[in-house]
Amino acid sequence: MILEMKVPSPGESITEVEIAEWLVEDGDYVEKDQAIAEVDSDKATLELPAEESGIITLKAEVGDAVNVGEVVCLIDTDGEKPGGASKGADTASEGGDEGSGSDAEKDLDKQREKTPDKAESEKAPQPKQAKESYASGATSPAAKKILAEKNIDATSVKGGGRDGRIMKEDAVNAVPSMGTPTGGNRGESRSKLSMLRRKVAERLVDVKNETAMLTTFNEVNMSSIFELRNKYKDDFKEKHGVGLGFMSFFTKAVVRALQEFPSVNSMIDGKEMISFDFCDISIAVSGPKGLMVPVIRNAENLTFRGIEAEVKRLALRAREGEITVDEMTGGTFTITNGGIFGSMLSTPIINPPQSAILGMHNIVERPIAIDGAIAVAPIMYVAVSYDHRIIDGKESVGFLVAIKEALENPEELLMDGNVKKALEM
Repeated sequence: MILEMKVPSPGESITEVEIAEWLVEDGDYVEKDQAIAEVDSDKATLELPAEESGIITLKAEVGDAVNVGEVVCLIDTDGEKPGGASKGADTASEGGDEGSGSDAEKDLDKQREKTPDKAESEKAPQPKQAKESYASGATSPAAKKILAEKNIDATSVKGGGRDGRIMKEDAVNAVPSMGTPTGGNRGESRSKLSMLRRKVAERLVDVKNETAMLTTFNEVNMSSIFELRNKYKDDFKEKHGVGLGFMSFFTKAVVRALQEFPSVNSMIDGKEMISFDFCDISIAVSGPKGLMVPVIRNAENLTFRGIEAEVKRLALRAREGEITVDEMTGGTFTITNGGIFGSMLSTPIINPPQSAILGMHNIVERPIAIDGAIAVAPIMYVAVSYDHRIIDGKESVGFLVAIKEALENPEELLMDGNVKKALEM
């Protein structure tokens, strides 16, 4: 029986996918549920499993855009799984000496293979040998003067005179190379952008063109968080099986600030503004196919342990290509951390249809003024980009200041004065 395999729907609003890679070849035998292809949607890369076992026939090529429900391959479920030696090999073995001829005939055949036919050898064109003489590459006096004026090396010019002599006309027509010749590799390559990358590019341009995006900046003294992590991170990991990182502190601080400034936890829908009473925090993760943004659902209800566990789970799924469209849909606010790549400061771009995004950056020891004295402290610059159409400057600045206050005083503002209870120690 021939089974038609059609593209399944990866999620709502997705009508087309692109064949990113075939994991099998045409004519291969595949097992049921074996991954046979990777397909890109505009939100994620997904694996396509074989629906039945059998011989596969590919009906689409890498790079093809195919509609959901379209046939991409056929599986012959009656095809036998290959095993052992091929049929041709068995036939040759069974024939034995009967079909092999004498040893003399074998030697004669080998000799014929090695010795080309005389007539064919005579007909074959022989490569013409370039004539070499004292004039090859030589330059006439007039040509030498012109090349010197143009600052062109004579060895880079092909002579048109007798025996390759460089004449005046050759020098006049010679064009100097642009830039300093280095002899280095100047090759280039061209590859098609994946559907995911093209969609990300399209959305980012749309954000720049369709929103009134502004960015406000501040700095955070991370000393208090450093002290808490150094004191409790070992016990936290031993008890909960996950590390006590910075993301839980920042997520907690963002949730607190969103509850204080609800317009930041809103988005525009036509002529209406939708505000949310929950905090679904998107976290930007670098995956094998580019940037992915999975969502921590109802972050306002999660503990430090819950946030760290969810961040670890989503990051691993994104990096292993197992993240689903549903896990990346519906966030109300985004946190992106360019600091892991060494970024000191940036202006993050809003993740549509959201209205704001927080950018984290690297932590560097810098001199700051504390109580009228100069001190050195671990400082992180933070940035909030926001849609000025629904978020005023006062609210955006107040939102970022609220995050700064919570991060600089986490024990009181994020842990209700009880660190061990907050960390479930």
